[in-house]
Amino acid sequence: MTQQLWRRYAEWPLIVAAVVFLAAYSVQVIGNLQEQASGVVDAIVWLTWGLFVVDYLANLVLAPQRGRWFMRNLHELLILALPVLRPLRLLRLVTLLQVLRKTAGAALRGRIVTFVLGAALLLTYCGALAVLDVEENAYGANIRNFGDALWWALVTITTVGYGDHYPVTFTGRCVAAGLMVCGIAVLGVVTASVASWLVEQVSLGASSATVKAEEPLRLEIQRLSEQVERLTALMEADPVKASGQQHP
Repeated sequence: MTQQLWRRYAEWPLIVAAVVFLAAYSVQVIGNLQEQASGVVDAIVWLTWGLFVVDYLANLVLAPQRGRWFMRNLHELLILALPVLRPLRLLRLVTLLQVLRKTAGAALRGRIVTFVLGAALLLTYCGALAVLDVEENAYGANIRNFGDALWWALVTITTVGYGDHYPVTFTGRCVAAGLMVCGIAVLGVVTASVASWLVEQVSLGASSATVKAEEPLRLEIQRLSEQVERLTALMEADPVKASGQQHP
């Protein structure tokens, strides 16, 4: 089996695993379940996480150049090795956005915006879960429930930063840094797409105005061309008559 074939067969099972992981992790974090009260949920989380480990190992073994693939996918190993980064595995869910993609050539900008906005929503939700996971039981924390965490994630990914809620732990600040970087990237892509659309609309408007302005000239040229064609045909039929001369 090749790596490409493995990825084709494993894509949807891993997406389902990511969705299950999201649901179980959400219940675990939002419910603030302690270890003794979250046996089933915790088992689901680790089972789905184990599937991602199997996927990583399969890709590594099947890679044509294992050393090169390993170096290019160090982030995958980091996410698997550090439990605090487990929510990042939920980024596999962005592949679900492909069903919204259009096949029309003019829809490229729409596909980009759809993908970016969908990824931003997913990042916001996962960021809220991640920061709540590390902050809700920390000493001196002011992010104690999911509402506060979601509000914090929204103002962070949009780079607004009101400062009413903020992480106090090192891990929470790492999550905040990642969200801010992603927020800048999202705003940049959306702004560029809107600017491109405006330029295109202005260009289309200018082209339409030019066509309207040139319409009278085009009609006049067409009328003169028709007259030339009639005179040419008349001269070919009877040159003397067409020149206004009389027969002797």
